[in-house]
Amino acid sequence: MRLAPFDPPQAQRGVALVEFTLVLPLLLLLLLAFGEFGRMLLQYNVLLQASREADRFVASQAWNATLGGVALTSTLQTQTKNVAVYGVPNAVGSPVVSGLTTAHVEVAVVGSDHVRVTITYPFCPVIGAGNCSGSIPAFFGNAMPLGIPLVATTVMRVL
Repeated sequence: MRLAPFDPPQAQRGVALVEFTLVLPLLLLLLLAFGEFGRMLLQYNVLLQASREADRFVASQAWNATLGGVALTSTLQTQTKNVAVYGVPNAVGSPVVSGLTTAHVEVAVVGSDHVRVTITYPFCPVIGAGNCSGSIPAFFGNAMPLGIPLVATTVMRVL
């Protein structure tokens, strides 16, 4: 039994370039996926902080001493939604996350002395069509939609 001889260095010329060309698309796809995942986590953290701020605002304003319970008026709901989207009770400035509107925010009373703020935001990856209506085609089964709903919910006791 003989060992196969090594090819001379001249015969190996260009092999590394071919291997790099084959691996480069996979590396770029992996890099893009890590970037998108990081961007999604950043947006989720911003939404979670916005829901906390809005819930803190509504929890400090919702108690009605006359009724002895939570009174969630339409004005307070509107102001809470504005705090969640813009960071202030009146609708001025730009949203904390691009594309976030007051329609994505829900304010509700939970039990007798708690309030809940929920923000449901559709995350759109950069590789999408921009309006999240695109999808990734599948070889088997249905296509995967690109939009991922990010849901940030906070519940606080009314002060």
